[in-house]
Amino acid sequence: MAGGANDSDEEISGINVTPLVDVVLVLLIIFMVTANFIVRETVEVDLPRAANGGETVQGLVNVVLDKEGKLYFDGAEVTEADLSRRVTEAVAKDKDTRAIISADQTLAYGRVMRLIDVVKGQGIAKFALNIEKDAGPARAAPATP
Repeated sequence: MAGGANDSDEEISGINVTPLVDVVLVLLIIFMVTANFIVRETVEVDLPRAANGGETVQGLVNVVLDKEGKLYFDGAEVTEADLSRRVTEAVAKDKDTRAIISADQTLAYGRVMRLIDVVKGQGIAKFALNIEKDAGPARAAPATP
């Protein structure tokens, strides 16, 4: 027969899946690499930052609520009224004072929210939440000879 047509009337009996597998593998690699860049829903907290490890952050207070319900302000045990007074004094010294609020995980949610209300009510708008098991005041480690 003329016209350049193929004289064999054989049908294609198989499908070459190699290009399909190549495309799927490339897509799989792309999805695996980009999965690390997916933004997850998080709670925004404003954490203090230091320029380097040697500097301390000015205007930073630590408020701790331990599992017995005792309140500590910068390592010293206080009542809720004393806490309000001390936070007010800290804000009077530096209006940009920030707080780190730590609480034991076994405490009721309402107890922690009351603590946040006390801190925010005295003028600290920026604070970080630090929820730890067996939270307590920071104590200096004993010196070893």
